[in-house]
Amino acid sequence: MDTNKLKKMMKQVEDAMAAVTFAEEGQADAATSLFKRERRVLLALKEGHWDSKTFRYALNASLRINASLDILVVAAPGSGSQADTGLESYTSELKTAGVPYQVIERSGCMKQEIIDYTNGKHDVLFVVVESPKSLDADCTKKEGVLTELWKNLRCPLVVVSDAAGP
Repeated sequence: MDTNKLKKMMKQVEDAMAAVTFAEEGQADAATSLFKRERRVLLALKEGHWDSKTFRYALNASLRINASLDILVVAAPGSGSQADTGLESYTSELKTAGVPYQVIERSGCMKQEIIDYTNGKHDVLFVVVESPKSLDADCTKKEGVLTELWKNLRCPLVVVSDAAGP
């Protein structure tokens, strides 16, 4: 059995036992809160390529399922740049809509960064990306094998559109 699965199961048993203890003491709200897990949608963007259709899909999905939105911005390796102002209009729209969000900046192969992030955050329900072409950017040939890398993805992948242009 996978070590991560075993740890997850142990955590679930621990939470269940704690909930039983709270319930026995008449604290139903505390017992119920142990089973409310954070829900997240991961929007993965290539730095400098902000697709409004992909953003809208992630925003609407987050609103419908009452989830926070994690925005993973992946830059080319060694670029050392920060997220540009194109993302500011999206974050202001998220604030207006009342969707909790966080921006995570990474560099490297987008596919690998998505997998690394979802492996660390087990409450990601699904990943939203713009197009398969953006996923292959900045990946080595070994990392470029789409099917092999996605076998390690712990949640569904939603591809919104295939943007025109390079």
